[in-house]
Amino acid sequence: MTTTDIKTNKNYIRVSDIIDSLTINPSSDAVSVLEEIGTNSSIDEVREMTARALVKRNEVSSLSVVISNKGKGINDMSTVVAMSTINSLLSLEDKEIAMTVLENTISGEGVEEDVRENARSVKALMALS
Repeated sequence: MTTTDIKTNKNYIRVSDIIDSLTINPSSDAVSVLEEIGTNSSIDEVREMTARALVKRNEVSSLSVVISNKGKGINDMSTVVAMSTINSLLSLEDKEIAMTVLENTISGEGVEEDVRENARSVKALMALS
């Protein structure tokens, strides 16, 4: 199935609607659902939509998912997902929370070196934008 086929698929549209609903839901449980289901999906497009939704929430808990977790968001193995997440972070109007999460990731105890390096790189990009 190509990306075009996926995006016109009824199930994709439903998933997209669910992710959009969770994005605007003020409950912290919404972040947990996005993390557990969306960022662990085997479908790149779903992980990409989920990462963008988590960035759009612009909260410490949602940004921590896409910044501080190995295999998710900026640390995703798919370059499309990682770059989409980075672009979403760069597009934030208020970057203060993201910069705090990036700094906490860089200086955090027990953070893997590759996650720390990705956070450093994204922080540098955000400082320039």
